[in-house]
Amino acid sequence: IYIFICPQVFYYNVHQLAVQLEDIVSVMLPHFSSKPGTYYSDALFFISLGLHRIAPSHQKLAAMFDADTKFRRDVKDLFEEFNKFGKEALFGLAPELTPVYRHVLYLYRNKHPTTMFGEPQHKGGYPGYNSGMVLFNLERLRKSLEYNEIVNKDSVNAMTEKYHFKGHLGDQDFYTLLGMERPELIHMVDCGWNRQLCTWWRNRGYADIFANYSECHSETKLWHGNCNTPMPDD
Repeated sequence: IYIFICPQVFYYNVHQLAVQLEDIVSVMLPHFSSKPGTYYSDALFFISLGLHRIAPSHQKLAAMFDADTKFRRDVKDLFEEFNKFGKEALFGLAPELTPVYRHVLYLYRNKHPTTMFGEPQHKGGYPGYNSGMVLFNLERLRKSLEYNEIVNKDSVNAMTEKYHFKGHLGDQDFYTLLGMERPELIHMVDCGWNRQLCTWWRNRGYADIFANYSECHSETKLWHGNCNTPMPDD
């Protein structure tokens, strides 16, 4: 992992970061990792939750991208999203474009048949977030005593129990859960800034509704070739 601050690039050892963020990682692993491997490899998928403790103290804002992404617009345009953050927003993410959280939340949805959690966004629902692109207000995160409480063991246990939530996608699961419990802490970025290409769920029992989730009518500004999907040439 590396953090880029023009004109400097700082490289970090993931093993050292895992130790530094052990308090967060150890809380998240039981709930958001399907088949835990080595501690350090799993820890990589939760580092974003403690990025404010890793980045240089003078850095106020940050953006993180998966390796399988490709820009079609200048990244400086993405940073304009910070001007749209609500006064309490700590993170910015685009919506998940598959029914994965409809699937994850099946127990909760069965008990709450009118819930909009797990429904596609264009129908007024909440499909969850995708962490292929994440914006961070590091300054707010460092000052937020509330966030420190949210990521502690008791709080995460309570949220996962409330929503019968057992995820497998690392930090993305936590952001989705946080968006359910405390929506004001996450700014929803336009889907064009994380145009996901994964179709895995279309062939896993959701073919009839997949298009409801995958549609994004905005200009594609960032391709995300998740699920090893080939990236478009443009």
